Amino acid sequence: MKAHILVGAALAAFASPAAAQSMNAEAFHRQATALQKKGAIAVFSMGKIKALAAEGRAASLKARETRLAAVAAGKPPRYCPPEGPQKMDSSEFMSLLSAVPAQQRASIDMTEAVTRMLARKYPCRA
Repeated sequence: MKAHILVGAALAAFASPAAAQSMNAEAFHRQATALQKKGAIAVFSMGKIKALAAEGRAASLKARETRLAAVAAGKPPRYCPPEGPQKMDSSEFMSLLSAVPAQQRASIDMTEAVTRMLARKYPCRA
């Protein structure tokens, strides 16, 4: 099994609850990129993969909660996903995260990074 598939499966598992996250987006990007570069031997880094997956899930859930709170308060959300479940594989996740400039990633946490990624993927139409 390829490492990017393992990393992708871990990162794409956003639906389950996770512990509070606090990882800096640039640190997450560096660690995930390093795991991808390991190729097949990344399987020996399951602890790191699980930790990154937990960060991704927590950030995704917090971004979703923030969007729903904005909608409930009558404020415009920052992103507007279609109804139903959405999926994102590891390639798309890393592509969207990489699209956030490194200087910005260095100054934001993963919740803000995921919010920006989702705003790019699911922009709100006026």
